[in-house]
Amino acid sequence: MAVAHDISKQPVIYRVEDLVKEYHMGEVTVQALRGVTLEVREGEFLVILGHSGSGKSTLLNIMGGLDSPTSGRVFYRDQELTEYTERQLTEYRRNHIGFVFQFYNLMPNLTAQENVEMATEISVEPMDPAQALALVGLGARADHFPSQLSGGEQQRVAIARAVAKRPHILLCDEPTGALDVATGKIVLQALAEVNLRTGATLVVITHNAVIGEMADRVVRMQDGHVVEVKAHAARKSVDEVEW
Repeated sequence: MAVAHDISKQPVIYRVEDLVKEYHMGEVTVQALRGVTLEVREGEFLVILGHSGSGKSTLLNIMGGLDSPTSGRVFYRDQELTEYTERQLTEYRRNHIGFVFQFYNLMPNLTAQENVEMATEISVEPMDPAQALALVGLGARADHFPSQLSGGEQQRVAIARAVAKRPHILLCDEPTGALDVATGKIVLQALAEVNLRTGATLVVITHNAVIGEMADRVVRMQDGHVVEVKAHAARKSVDEVEW
């Protein structure tokens, strides 16, 4: 059943202002972002939608402190990320951000729980690793190695690893891109549960338009521009979305 989730009165957690990103390859200049302006609210489930080359991954990397813009500004709460030193960016990523990528990047010689524990060792107030795995439905698989887990289970371990840091924001780059539809739905349900239960702001970039129906808002990008922002009065559950 669709769930009403009004984020309009929530404080702004990200503010992106006139963001430009250019890459220089020899004599060629590639414009990945062309003046992007955007706000993200606390506790929001935001989907950034666009085809390959639209600029969505570049935007996510700048928001996550993994890349810097050519011009423009990014604010996290009242702090300007674009003025941060490398040391400040490292602390920002460690203490505030959880990353989930298309490929799981698990350590093959560590169990699911040990993979999650790696993240908690560098966190200020980490979640218990067993609790993080239970949150994504993998409590019974804690002692299994990645080779003993399906692709969807490995991705949920990666989500648990990100969540165990108790991040304020989860930034997810094509988290279902390497999965089949049925497995992808399980992973998306896990992300939605984390967002609702922990209150972490969830930003998912994808080329799959149907995922946007689960979100509070959908931002559509094309050729480095934001071309549409669409808000939903209610989120659809993963089972209500037509795949």
